[in-house]
Amino acid sequence: MRGVDLSAELTDEVVAEIRAAWLDHKVLAFPDQDLSDDDLERFTLHFGPFGVDPYFAAIDGHPNIAAILRTADEKSSLFAENWHADWSFQEFPPDGTCLYGKVIPPVGGDTLFSNQQAALEAMPAELRQRIEGVQAIHSARGGYAPDGTYGDDDVDARSMNIKPNDDAYATQLHPVIRTHPETGAETLYSVLGYIIGFEGVDGEAMNADEERELLGELYGWQTRDEFQYRHQWEANMLVMWDNRCVLHRATGGYDGHDRLLHRTTIGYNPAVRPAGKDA
Repeated sequence: MRGVDLSAELTDEVVAEIRAAWLDHKVLAFPDQDLSDDDLERFTLHFGPFGVDPYFAAIDGHPNIAAILRTADEKSSLFAENWHADWSFQEFPPDGTCLYGKVIPPVGGDTLFSNQQAALEAMPAELRQRIEGVQAIHSARGGYAPDGTYGDDDVDARSMNIKPNDDAYATQLHPVIRTHPETGAETLYSVLGYIIGFEGVDGEAMNADEERELLGELYGWQTRDEFQYRHQWEANMLVMWDNRCVLHRATGGYDGHDRLLHRTTIGYNPAVRPAGKDA
């Protein structure tokens, strides 16, 4: 979106226009924004409370901003390179995420997004029938447990300030097909990685072979090219996305260059959830 200065005080009308575009397009980019950390926090609060980022340390003086940092000489695995919906393992996952480009390398570093409303709409009837009424088991253990990808053995090699802990072993159920609380549209929610298994209709268990097969087939469908958008970053660009109906992943290709984005999380906002709708 152009023609709006996000460092200024935004009127209710402008906020409503941005929210409508966010719900419609699911990913918004605002180029040429000169934002302080205070500006970024103020903008975020127009769309909900701050979310809880359980495994990121905040930057000094701003407890709701995390630095998504990779230094030019870093050799650790790329952070967030697998498809995911942010913090889907929480009881009340965040509504959205904001990223602001502080240091953008001259090559690489695109972010990929996958529209899960479109993926569900186009899903073959046979696959949809298999996930109707099914609950997914979500957990952060693969990433943020002490023995996870970003666990104790990884911390010293990484420039980002990640805080793994035993809370990551916990699990949380969410329906595979959810109703978006603001638009009323049905959408797929989250993906293999944070989803570690399924609980069938009426709580019946699936065996391990059934779970692996369904996880693989669902993942392959959710991440098909026709549902994707590739975003190319610019310095001083803010991007916000709807975590309730979009997957995303980082890409590399910028070895030898620093990359820094400041991130805020738009938390769960019960005010936008009509009575009787699922979380």
